Order: sequence, then structure tokens, then C-alpha cells
Amino acid sequence: MTAADLSTLAAILRDAARAEILPRFRHLDAAAVRHKTGPLDLVTDADEAAERMIAARLARYFPGCVIVGEEAASVDPSLLGRLADAELAFVIDPVDGTSNNASPAAIRRGEVVASAIHDPIGDDTALALRGEGAWIEAADGCRVDLHVAAAAPVGEMAGNVSWRFMPEPQRTIVCGNLPRLGGSWDYRCAAHEYRMAAAGHCHFLVFNRLLPWDHAPGWLLHREAGGFSARFDRSPYRPTLTDGGLICAPDQASWEALRETLLARK
Repeated sequence: MTAADLSTLAAILRDAARAEILPRFRHLDAAAVRHKTGPLDLVTDADEAAERMIAARLARYFPGCVIVGEEAASVDPSLLGRLADAELAFVIDPVDGTSNNASPAAIRRGEVVASAIHDPIGDDTALALRGEGAWIEAADGCRVDLHVAAAAPVGEMAGNVSWRFMPEPQRTIVCGNLPRLGGSWDYRCAAHEYRMAAAGHCHFLVFNRLLPWDHAPGWLLHREAGGFSARFDRSPYRPTLTDGGLICAPDQASWEALRETLLARK
């Protein structure tokens, strides 16, 4: 993957947003919205149409690549098994959180090597290339480099904590410890939250469920913006792992402090 490939990826997302997402934004009727696993897990006509368009364009630009879209994998979960050994694979979240961000990541033999998170409303794309940094690229090609926030004491740190998929008693422990932080929220849109963290607009992110289309793009974006992350047990994140939690912080010392604050019983 090269910077030119990333610009092409951004163009693919922008085209899909303009053709399939924005025309349906705030204009979906009840028949165009469906439940998957429960009332908070939705799929819409916009999700499915955008995923089809993005997948078709990726297959044309990267012949032979493996494509694992969120909506396709919800129908055929065995697709996830193809990520570990594929020479080049893409995971796609066409409309993250059934909100407004589209995000794919490129994976080579189980390692995330490139990612993009497009904001159709702002019409810009957060891009990351492994070992070469992270940046925001506007439609006219203008770039702004991304950097995570400076480290701060835990009591002054603010960020996203997604606790709803945590098992008990972990959920109760983490929620009980939230007042020890400077502030916390949950937008239910990991793509937007990763963009915020990579741009330095918050200090940390905490997740439990790690589906690759939700986290592979943002994890690389955060890492290339200078951040540190690891699963709750301190093991490194990999896109083939779907559980075990994830904490993203400005640096390793901040990560350790957050882990101790949030996961420790009082």
C-alpha cells in the first residue's frame, strides 16, 4: 500500500458516500431500517448499498483481494477466518454505527497496513499508512497531520468508554470507576471516536467488543498519530481478535494508569 493507494481509497469512499449514503441521510423510512442481533444493532439500505459499491470498487482496483464487509459477515461469519492468511484483505464498515462514517482497513497476512475513515458530512478522510503517519485529507487534496493529545493525569483525562458489551462484573466495576476520570462519553460510533482521539480532541478510548471493521481502521489511525494501545490483558491488538477489550491512550504510561483506574476493584 502506498500514499497514492490511500488517496484512491479515499476517493472510493467519497464516491460511495455521495452516491449511496448522503442521499439517504435522514431520509430512510421504516422499511429501510432492519434489526440484526437486537434493537441496537441495525442495518439500513444505505449500509448495504454503500458496502456493495465500496467492495466492487476495491475488487476492481486491487484484483484478487479478500473483502470482508460488516453486512456480508453478518450473513456469513466464516468470512472472518480469511483475514489471517490473506495476502491483501479489506474489512469494510460502510456506515459506522448506522451513523455517518465509512471506514475500511487494508490487512496483509493478519497485520493492519493502511486505513481510512471518511466523514461524508465534513467531506474529508482520515488516513493512516503503517510506519508513515496519519493525516486528514480534504476533497481538494489538502492534508493536515494527526497527533494524539498530550499525556495528562487520569483525573484530567477525558474520552470514550464503551461499556455496554462488557460482561459482569467488569461492566459494574468500570462504570463505578468512571467518576475517577476527568470525563467520559460514548457516541456509539467507533469511527468518529477514533478520529477524535487521533486528532487530539480526547485522551483515550475504551472498548470491549473488537469486530475488525469497527476497530482495525481506527486502531492504525490512532497508532500512527502517536498513540499507544493494547488489550485489557496488555497483549497487542490484532484484527483477527474479536474480544479481550482495548484501551487507546496517548502513551504507555497513560495506558497503564487508565487500566489501573478503570479495571481495579475499589
